[in-house]
Amino acid sequence: MSLLVGAVSLVPLGFVIAMTIATGWDTAVALIFRPRVLELLGNTVWLVLITVPLCLVLGVAGAWLVERTKLRAHRVWAVLLAAPLAIPAFVNSYAWVSVVPSMSGLGSGVLLATLSYYPLVYIPAAASLSRLDPAIEQSAASLGLGPWRVFFRVILPQLRIAVAGGGLLVGLHLLAEYGAFAMIRFDTFTTAIMEQYRSTFNGAAGNMLASVLVTLCLVMLVIEARARGNARYAKLGSGAQAAPTRLSLRAWQLPAQLGLLVLAVLALGVPCWVIGRWLVSGGAEIWETADLAAALGQTLWLGLLGAIATTAAAFPLSWLAVRFPGWLSKSLELANYVTSSMPGIVLALAFVTVALRFVPDIYQSTLLLIVAYVLLFLPRALVSLRAGLAQAPKELEEAARALGRRPMAAFFRVTLRLAAPATAGGAALVFLAIVNELTATLLLAPTGTSTLATQFWGLSSGIDYAGAAPYALLMILLSAPMTYLLFQQSKKAAGQ
Repeated sequence: MSLLVGAVSLVPLGFVIAMTIATGWDTAVALIFRPRVLELLGNTVWLVLITVPLCLVLGVAGAWLVERTKLRAHRVWAVLLAAPLAIPAFVNSYAWVSVVPSMSGLGSGVLLATLSYYPLVYIPAAASLSRLDPAIEQSAASLGLGPWRVFFRVILPQLRIAVAGGGLLVGLHLLAEYGAFAMIRFDTFTTAIMEQYRSTFNGAAGNMLASVLVTLCLVMLVIEARARGNARYAKLGSGAQAAPTRLSLRAWQLPAQLGLLVLAVLALGVPCWVIGRWLVSGGAEIWETADLAAALGQTLWLGLLGAIATTAAAFPLSWLAVRFPGWLSKSLELANYVTSSMPGIVLALAFVTVALRFVPDIYQSTLLLIVAYVLLFLPRALVSLRAGLAQAPKELEEAARALGRRPMAAFFRVTLRLAAPATAGGAALVFLAIVNELTATLLLAPTGTSTLATQFWGLSSGIDYAGAAPYALLMILLSAPMTYLLFQQSKKAAGQ
């Protein structure tokens, strides 16, 4: 099973390589080194170079204020700072375009992306800060280091792993995002690939754009690995961890509260207010369409199927990684992480091409869409399952067998039972991702299938903002509890 998952995960990368080779060197060079591609490269690179640092600053600053200072109502702010993750970026873009119809270009893209994705840095940073042993900070302070020097010389280095991982997630989301940037008419590789796909299906120009986009993803993975390094920060030995000393903000209390309030209004207040306004102006009739109920039902069905399939596929990989660590398990994990880092549009194009050429019977089928979901979101289940299986050592199974349990019974009664909470958490995170997935669903969904995301996109693209509002609200309502679960789970994982 693990080998099968690993083999399927290589299909998108193999597709990009095969299409590049089939295009021919001269044609590939001509298609890649042209003004349009250089324009897209400039837009995408500048978007990443500006947005990622902004998300790092906002995420780390917010985490530090919540976890290490005497910020008033810090528990409320802890949740509010993570909450924007429940609002899909294309819904955020829809809200801002409703308020400022003239939004376009790099500046607007940076604003929308920062407001949508800074929680990807804040959540791991806050989780790490909440679990760091403050003894080192207290020792540094006793040696005469001031609060700022303690932060930059002691705290920040210990956040390197969390910050590098969060920055990578932000960067990959920027490369993959389609709806948010298409709505503000800001061209990136993903929006250009979609345009090429619609005008010339599987054309050479679109394939070359995909190859450049995949190269950017791989470069980003290498940069993150170098930034993360081999450092590990862990507390050795048992014993109670000292409570952190929260710094008094004094005169900075009001500016900190105002800054967080502005961030919350921009990231949460604007989209919630706009959706509420459109719901009121649309009246009761926007809820009375059969399309809404059908889209909700199909979203729940696809989310459930995808979560089950992804968790089932992640289980043997997690089992190998925990019970039989070695080159094989690491290679299988790496293959999937590389694939899942690819934008959904590239993965979807790969599956469309492969299905049409080799297995046309599954083209535009639910099976193909679920396979795409599995490859896109397998790491979300994998991380949770690995943590759960690590808490169920094989010695417990051996003890159950020694007491007369059969191997399968021992597995179900002991290992699977202990790993069940982590399994459910991973499945919930996959469900959240599927609810908000847009590009792969647009390309791979069977004819007649509509989800909340695709229906919202169709209506909002047609400037029917009132009709799109119920779909936006339902996506947020489905995402909110999963986002809270992610926030809580990240704090537990940080303590392991």
